[in-house]
Amino acid sequence: MSKKNTDESGFEIIEKPEALAGQINKAEVFFLKNRKVLIGIGGAILVAVVAFAGYRFYIDGQEGNAQQALSSVVYDFEADSLSKALNGSGGNEGLLSIADNYKGTDAANLANFYAGVALLKQGKYDDAISHLESFSSSDLLVNARAQSLIGDAYLEKNQPAEAISYYKKASDYEKNEFFTPVYLMKLALAQEKANQAADAVASYKRVIEEFPLSSEVVNAKKYMGLLEGQVGK
Repeated sequence: MSKKNTDESGFEIIEKPEALAGQINKAEVFFLKNRKVLIGIGGAILVAVVAFAGYRFYIDGQEGNAQQALSSVVYDFEADSLSKALNGSGGNEGLLSIADNYKGTDAANLANFYAGVALLKQGKYDDAISHLESFSSSDLLVNARAQSLIGDAYLEKNQPAEAISYYKKASDYEKNEFFTPVYLMKLALAQEKANQAADAVASYKRVIEEFPLSSEVVNAKKYMGLLEGQVGK
């Protein structure tokens, strides 16, 4: 492309040294007029970067302690010693303490899941829901399990409408032959309790049609037949 000497050229400041110098001078004037604001913005960015780096350093340091604490309590959880698992024993921290004291770590996240399960077994449904909702995982199957457990807690609280919402989430996560039919059966049960007979029939049909090899199919056919008889279908 040939050089242009008019002010309309997009390449003028590159091709003409005097034009480039003019732009530099403009930048210097702008900085002098606005230096307080610009320095303030730069300082805020620097503080944010340093704060984030410090936070990650702190979390990385906490992770090792949290993992060690969690490994000590998992045995109690697996042995179904729920009170020990939740509250700790023998000088070891429990799941509730780990979840609260090591927030932001993977171990604390997992402690929320374990705590939710233990509290659900103890019949402390609101606390179980709170901890399970604080849990998250990149593994969709584990996420589905957590959603299903929240649904269980709401169903135990006799709140089928809320349970339905979570069972739907669970059944829509990473559909598979092993778990999805179970979540659909729970969904159908909650829909029956919520007097949503047509929706319950549809859920049972999904088990039968989408997962024909599932062990849940026999019960799905039985319950769907009973429900259809009750509603006159």
